Formats: sequence, structure tokens, C-alpha cells
Amino acid sequence: MIIYGKRVCLYVLEKHFDIIRKIYLSKEIEKNIFNKLQKLGKKIVRIDNKKAQALAKGGNHQGIFLEVEEFNFTPFKEIKNYDFLLILYKITDSGNIGAIVRTAYALGVDGIVISDIKSVKTETIARTSSGALFDMPISLVPSASEAVNELKQTGSEIYAADLNGEDIETVNFPKKKTLILGSEGEGIPNKLLKKADKVVTVKLKRDFDSLNVSAAAAILCYRMR
Repeated sequence: MIIYGKRVCLYVLEKHFDIIRKIYLSKEIEKNIFNKLQKLGKKIVRIDNKKAQALAKGGNHQGIFLEVEEFNFTPFKEIKNYDFLLILYKITDSGNIGAIVRTAYALGVDGIVISDIKSVKTETIARTSSGALFDMPISLVPSASEAVNELKQTGSEIYAADLNGEDIETVNFPKKKTLILGSEGEGIPNKLLKKADKVVTVKLKRDFDSLNVSAAAAILCYRMR
């Protein structure tokens, strides 16, 4: 897959150079960065602006692209025993997923389960997570409900985020826990909410609709950790 933009590309160069297959440059870049690229021993291809825009699909590429190995999702059976998991139920916006991955990795979440959607745009998630995608174990499962059933068998306490939940500031959390986050439009269905041991929320100080799901995820993960 192709990733682009200085921030994510430099992160991959620093932390995951082994997954790089080819480098594309559409403009002159800083000498220190170019030297790093040369030392990798990977093929460097110069491309024109038209080709660059096509690769970035109109995005802000900043003149640097990396062709990297396809992202491999982690089998659910490998992460279901982790201490702190997130389940993203029907969250389809790649920007939101990327922001959640970035925050979750930084705050010490052990793994993420993406559920009830057919596919995800890993290239976009890599960019919007600033490369954290390559460090976070992520599973793609067809059913959050079935995943929760398995997690309960491992002893994980299940928490679901909902506007009508208990204030996150008043809850004490065990070491082994799972947080379910729903899409901004649909939220978490009642059938899944009922499977949770507790429903939690971020209590707002002003009368406002709700927080963006990635912002809510950051607050909840920080408090739960």
C-alpha cells in the first residue's frame, strides 16, 4: 500500500523501515531526510506532480511517498486476552479510526477490535494515526456481540460508551477491561449495550449534543487507564 506525508513517512522510516518496498519523491526534500532514505538501500523513484497527485488522490503528500507491505490484521484469538481493549462498533470514518488508534496507542491501550464493517482504508488510517497503525494490534471481526461473548469468558469487564451512561469520573476500573465505542450517527444498539457490565459517558459541562467519537475515546481511555 502507499502512504504519504512527512510525518507518517518519517515515523515508518524510523520505526518500521523493514516494511518499506519502494520510495517515491516528487520534489526536493531536506538533505538529512534524503540521506536516511539512501541508507535504507531501497529503490528511490522520482515522479512528477501529476503522478504524485494521483498517488495521493488529491491529498497533501508533501513530496514523499512510501510503498509498504500490506497491513496485516491481528487474529482476534491473539488479542482477546489483552488487558485493555477497544471495540469500534460500526465506525467507518477512517479519519476517526486513525485518530482513535493514535490516541489509544499513546495512552496504553493494548489492542483494538474493529467490528461490523466489511473493510477499512488502512492507507488513510496509517496517515491519520501518524503511523501508530503499525504498532497497534488491530483485529477486524464481523460481530461485536460475538467478540464480547468471548471477551467475557476471558474475564474482561465490558464497558460501553453512551450519552446516558454513568459519569466516567465516578467509576473504578479493573486491570482487565474492554471499552465499546459506537459510531456518531448510530451509537451502540441496545442489544449490545445490555451485554456491557456498565455503561459510561463523559459528562458535559454545557448543553451540547455530544463529542466527536475520537475526542470521547481519548477522554475515556485516559480515565480508564
